[in-house]
Amino acid sequence: MNDKQTLVALVENRPGVLNRVASLFRRRNFNIDSLTVGRTENSEISRMTIVVDHDAEQVGNQLSKLVNVIEVQEVTDVPNVSRDLALIKVAVEGSQARGEIVQLCDIFRAHIVDAGPNAVIVEITGDEQKISSMVELLRPIGIKEMVRTGVVTMARGEHVLAPDEFQMRSVKRTNGHRASVV
Repeated sequence: MNDKQTLVALVENRPGVLNRVASLFRRRNFNIDSLTVGRTENSEISRMTIVVDHDAEQVGNQLSKLVNVIEVQEVTDVPNVSRDLALIKVAVEGSQARGEIVQLCDIFRAHIVDAGPNAVIVEITGDEQKISSMVELLRPIGIKEMVRTGVVTMARGEHVLAPDEFQMRSVKRTNGHRASVV
């Protein structure tokens, strides 16, 4: 088993769903390494990418039991594209520091998205290792502040995580519970 396991869950885009998922992790004492949530091409569905350092099959089984979860797939061993985004504010003391930062941005295909007299903000997108490498090289220059989005993942090729019409009809809700499909 890899140290980190990745799950993708399609959930109803409703208030409280993230809280239910987080509560499940808390109750089961599962640690979340990364959790990202965003809208999908369907406004009724959100997509969660969850990276855990626990048995993904067990986590997936528990997630599947939640009423607002439409579908869960483990994608750790599926060919996929995974990305993380970081914004890093770096102190600049003189033109030498600025030059170093510009060179690092060129090497890592990062972008300076804001520049001020005492700091620049660098935007970098890539896998976790790429971002961590950039952070380690910027650290001696002087990182003032940093934020990372967490990992988002999508399977390559024809593999699609999307509910079919039958599943969408099954999530229509009545009094807070799944309605029967007719």
